[in-house]
Amino acid sequence: MKNTFGSALCLTIFGESHGAGVGAVLDGMAAGVPVDEAALAALMDRRRARGDGLSTARVEADEVRILSGVLRGHTTGTPITLLIENHNTRSADYAATAALLRPGHADYTACARYRGYQDARGGGHFSGRITAGLVAGGGIVLAALARAGIRIGTHIARCAGIADTPFAQDDPAALAGQLDRLDARGPAFALLDEAAEAPMQAAIRAAGAEGDSVGGVLETAVLGLPAGVGEPFFDSVESEIAHAAFAIPAVKGIEFGAGFGFAELRGSEANDPLRIQSGRIYTETNRNAGINGGLANGMPVVFRTAVKPTPSIYKEQRTVDYAAKENAALSIKGRHDPCIVPRAAVVQTCAAALAVGDLLTARYGERWMTRPDTYREEDAPCNTD
Repeated sequence: MKNTFGSALCLTIFGESHGAGVGAVLDGMAAGVPVDEAALAALMDRRRARGDGLSTARVEADEVRILSGVLRGHTTGTPITLLIENHNTRSADYAATAALLRPGHADYTACARYRGYQDARGGGHFSGRITAGLVAGGGIVLAALARAGIRIGTHIARCAGIADTPFAQDDPAALAGQLDRLDARGPAFALLDEAAEAPMQAAIRAAGAEGDSVGGVLETAVLGLPAGVGEPFFDSVESEIAHAAFAIPAVKGIEFGAGFGFAELRGSEANDPLRIQSGRIYTETNRNAGINGGLANGMPVVFRTAVKPTPSIYKEQRTVDYAAKENAALSIKGRHDPCIVPRAAVVQTCAAALAVGDLLTARYGERWMTRPDTYREEDAPCNTD
C-alpha cells in the first residue's frame, strides 16, 4: 500500500480506525521552522466530531503528540512523527455484520487486495479517521506556507442542496477578505454566508433522522502562489493538488476554475486576458484558476471537489455475505456521520497545503521555509532576448 504523498516534502500516514492510534510522519521540513502546537490543536478541532447530530457520535479528543522532529517549538530537520491516539472505539458494533460487505465502502476491494488480513473494524485504514494524521502533518506545512505569504482556505460551496457564496476567484483582494472571514469562524461551519448555516444543518439532520446521508461540494483557494511554480507534465499544479485531494475519502470529482464549464465556452470566452501594472503581470479574469500549462501564473488557484454522501447509512441495503458466499441484507450499526462535508473542509485545506509545499520545495528547496520573506528574490525575469 502506498501511504506516502510527495516527492520533495513527504507525508506518510499510518493507523486504523479502531487501532491504538493514527498519525503521520512529515519528512522534508527544514530545520528551524516554527511549530505552534496551540495553533495546530485549533486546526485539529475543526476536523473533530462533536456528537451533535451533524457528525458521528464517536467523539475523540484528537490531541496530537509530537514524538520527534520538533524541539523547543522549532523543527529539527529530521522526520516529524505525529501521533493521535484512539480512545473512543466500539469494535463490537461491527462484529455481528463483519462478513457483510458494506455498499460504498472499501470492504470488498480491501478484502480482494489483502486477502482478508486487513483490519476491517470501522473501515480500518480506509476510514475517514485516518485524515486526522493528514491534518496534523498538513497543518505544520500550512503554517509554514502562511509565513511565506501563501494562504489556503476551504469553504462548503454546497451541501444538501444549499449553496454558499462562491469564492471571488477573479479578485485576489476580495478573496483575501473571504479567507479572513473563514479564519474568524474557527471550528464553526466553514461558510461565507452565515445565513446558509441553519438550513444546511437542518437538511443534514433530516437526512440523519431518516437513516440516510448527504454529500456536497468543497471549494478551496490558494492565494499567493508564485508564478512559475509547478513541474510539468506529471507534477503540474493540477496534478499534485488533485493527487492529494483524491486521497481524501469520499472525494469523487475535482475541477479548477471554470472546470467542466469550459466545455460550453469558446476560446474567446475561456482565455484570461493578460495585463501589466507596476511591473506585475496578472490576468483580468481567472477562469483558468491561476494555472497555465500546469504552472502557477500568480493568480489565485481555486478548485472544487465533489464529496459523495457518507456510505454508512442505517437504511437496509442489499449486499453480499462473503463468508457464506450468498446475497444478504445489511442494516449498519455503529456511529457514523450523516454528512462528512463540514469536517472535510479543513482536511482539503491541509491536503492542498501538502501539495503546494511539495511544489515549492521542488522549485525553491528549503529557502521558502528558512527565508520566507526573501525566497523569491532569486526568481529571474523572463528572458526576452
